[in-house]
Amino acid sequence: MGLSIQWAVVAGLGALQGLVLGASGPDYLLEVKPLFTTHCVSCHGSVQAKGGLRLDTAQAMRKGGRSGPAIHPRDARQSLLVQAAEGRHAEIPPMPYKKPRLSGSDLERIRNWIDSGAAAPADEPSGSAAHWAFLSVRRPPLPPVRDSSWSSNPIDRFILHRLESENITPSQPTEPLALLRRLWLDLTGLPPTADAITRFMALPVEQACREEVDRLLGSPHFGERWGRHWLDRARYADSNGYSVDAPRSMWRYRDWVLDAFNANLPFDRFMAEQLAGDLLPNAATAQQIATGFHRNTQINQEGGIDLEQFRIESIFDRVATTSTVFMGLTLSCAQCHDHKFDPFTQTDYFRLFALFNNVDEPSLEAPTPAEAAARNRHAEKLNAAEAELNTLSIRLDESTEAWERRLEAAVRDQLKPEVRKALPIPAALRGDSDWNLIRQARRADDPAYRRQMAVVEQLRKARPEVTTALVMSERKDPRVTHRLIKGDFTRPAEVVDPGVPASLPPLTPESKQANRLDLARWLARPDHPLTSRVAVNQVWMHLFGRGLVETENDFGVQGAPPTHPELLDWLASEFMTTGWDLKGLLRLLVTSSTYRQSSHLRSDLASRDPQNRWWARQNRMRLEAEIIRDTALASSGLLVPRVGGPSVHPPQPDGVMVLGQSRREWKTSSGADRFRRGLYTFYWRATPHPALAVFDAPDAFSACSRRTQSNTPLQALTLLNETQFHEMALELAKTWSRSSEGPASTLRHAFLACLGRPPTPEELSRLEALLSAYPTPASAPDESHRGWVAVARVLLNLDETVTRE
Repeated sequence: MGLSIQWAVVAGLGALQGLVLGASGPDYLLEVKPLFTTHCVSCHGSVQAKGGLRLDTAQAMRKGGRSGPAIHPRDARQSLLVQAAEGRHAEIPPMPYKKPRLSGSDLERIRNWIDSGAAAPADEPSGSAAHWAFLSVRRPPLPPVRDSSWSSNPIDRFILHRLESENITPSQPTEPLALLRRLWLDLTGLPPTADAITRFMALPVEQACREEVDRLLGSPHFGERWGRHWLDRARYADSNGYSVDAPRSMWRYRDWVLDAFNANLPFDRFMAEQLAGDLLPNAATAQQIATGFHRNTQINQEGGIDLEQFRIESIFDRVATTSTVFMGLTLSCAQCHDHKFDPFTQTDYFRLFALFNNVDEPSLEAPTPAEAAARNRHAEKLNAAEAELNTLSIRLDESTEAWERRLEAAVRDQLKPEVRKALPIPAALRGDSDWNLIRQARRADDPAYRRQMAVVEQLRKARPEVTTALVMSERKDPRVTHRLIKGDFTRPAEVVDPGVPASLPPLTPESKQANRLDLARWLARPDHPLTSRVAVNQVWMHLFGRGLVETENDFGVQGAPPTHPELLDWLASEFMTTGWDLKGLLRLLVTSSTYRQSSHLRSDLASRDPQNRWWARQNRMRLEAEIIRDTALASSGLLVPRVGGPSVHPPQPDGVMVLGQSRREWKTSSGADRFRRGLYTFYWRATPHPALAVFDAPDAFSACSRRTQSNTPLQALTLLNETQFHEMALELAKTWSRSSEGPASTLRHAFLACLGRPPTPEELSRLEALLSAYPTPASAPDESHRGWVAVARVLLNLDETVTRE
């Protein structure tokens, strides 16, 4: 029995009675059935079976339709399904009917499956509920390998098992300095320092790698690197979006994310605080700030809009984000109708919608430590001033009757009418209101009291402002949720109770009506089939360039099956059993031999595995927009490494802010704020910083699970000519031109600072030629750095500089 079939059995299908087995061939459940689901079952499934033919199970294919059996095991050429797909049947038109033909590789996979015996579960369930991603996670055993010496940890066993089955050997380990740069960029988003390079090269690679990984995981810059990944999914921005796109105060949520990653907050708590921090017992300010995750929705401030419409739109966004980020599902497809492929109804959708429909959207005072200290100092001053005022009040109240006796007629006439009316009343007959009026008049007549009351009022008006955060808060009076016909908020249908899709494990609320906290706990349940798989797949994607499930935002029937299903489940199980420990998971991954492979292309894999789905090597990845800026800042020595704080405004081209409907001011930051990491650049949704947009930063309109990577001339022009990159080149040039070493030695240091490795002799020769092309004029010695500017601009623009090997 093949290992992948074993895994399917362990995962739940093994409870079925018996398997139809054949020779080794493609895995039916993971590699073949998804093709039929994608291309065939809309016409040949349980709902519609044209020609009497169903292709949603292997048994139905053998039975066939009015034209006979669709497949003949061990004879693909005579199988009607193959003949129709190849377009060579005399009577059946090419299939899929009037749709794009299957690719050659897909057809070959189906032919191989049939020729190998068409192995499939004997009692295979029909329908999408049997899809691999909807079966509970089960921890598979470690697979056998012929040569265990390559494996550093269990991850390598799964990878090597597949490679050995294909008679492929893993790539050689990457060069030590390339590995060091890879670790720094993956774990902190910064290039290695000179000290790190010296430290790393002084130790055996295995020991150096372990020690450096621990150091990087403990760095405050770890939170910046992995927090940026999460902020993509949280659709974080510093403005409201839509046409007005007014600024908003969201950076306290951004800093909460950074702090959570640095503190290694367990992922189940990480989810709970963002989805429902306000519902936790005795919720702290930080836990309420965490709910900003779902306040990152856009806010429409145009005049004349229907507020309820856009409140509903915000909830649509929250349902979409929750299903994509935590479950890898396209649940939004069920917003207007039942899902066409996955087992989710429109009622399922609005049950999840109802969990977010009972939310208010307040703004919370969230002072920083400095702001809190300023508030405390001010409160002390105000308390002292009020205490002095109170002392004056008591003294003056005690002398009220004496004050009355010496009141002159002129003064009495100036008093308020109600006071003049109360004064003639005998003291014994006065009520409390009469006494209060007279005492107030007595105080107002005293110069010292009046002075102390300017003081108090001014202090009250001068209370220091503090940062606010957009948060969520559960309503005391729940809203009633209706299913909306075709997703139209003006067409409510039946009432829907809060809940989750019926095809997934049931929700077990702790109170009468389910809420967001119940949802968060449900997501972290061990029997939830999606959360842990989606999370570890995202981590794998960031470290390898592609997930084990390539469609990281769609684990549904239309998504790609996992390349290594057993490894995916082993990682998901490990993640849960170790307490949702992200740093532990990362340590395991980056110390594996799989991760440490060279990324060099191999001719033997060009035809057999061109997309590197078997992981016989690492993948090269272009750095993200913010990291490109960060590496240049770090290399130039300009980087200000302070973590957290309000967003900043580095230089950008003139005219950008006039492109939106509302013209906004971009006041370029000075001093340290000019050289903060790209993560802290103020992000306008309507007019993002061009250097971020040109390198494919997400638009923050919706959750971004994976950034695209384009390659355009504008990117090179940005690195050469954009103000901030030119400033970095100038700073590098000034440093190098003042070096007391010779040009060759300085060039070696320059190359090492920018690329993390020394230059080859050929590279050094070309740089020396470039430097010598800019001689220093005798009449202008202050231009001695012109050649070094050219060198710096070249080094900052190299493909290798903006690439993680």
